[in-house]
Amino acid sequence: MSSHYWCHGPLCHTYSTVDRVRGSKGSKVLRTRKIKQYDNGYSGFYKYFCSTGCYNDFANKYAEQVIRIAPRTEPLETRIEDPVREKHTHNYSFGEHSWYTTTIKKIDTDNNVG
Repeated sequence: MSSHYWCHGPLCHTYSTVDRVRGSKGSKVLRTRKIKQYDNGYSGFYKYFCSTGCYNDFANKYAEQVIRIAPRTEPLETRIEDPVREKHTHNYSFGEHSWYTTTIKKIDTDNNVG
């Protein structure tokens, strides 16, 4: 296995940063960045893109092709208990203030795998 991947961002080689400049005097180029591969705990797109910007460029360009690989034809659902709405009150020097929070608790089941 290679010790690096080239960034998959379709515009990576167009961004003007000093670390992308390569070549000898008179024939300089901007080059796609390398991403060093080592056990750093990163997973997913961090292994293939040098930045979130390059990931976004890739996603914007290829989103429809990626979705065609595994289209979603029906919604996913997660079972929950009835939501509990709770009122909170606090007395400040300028008067009483109230607010509400709603707790939503998921029901653990084996068929919630998406």
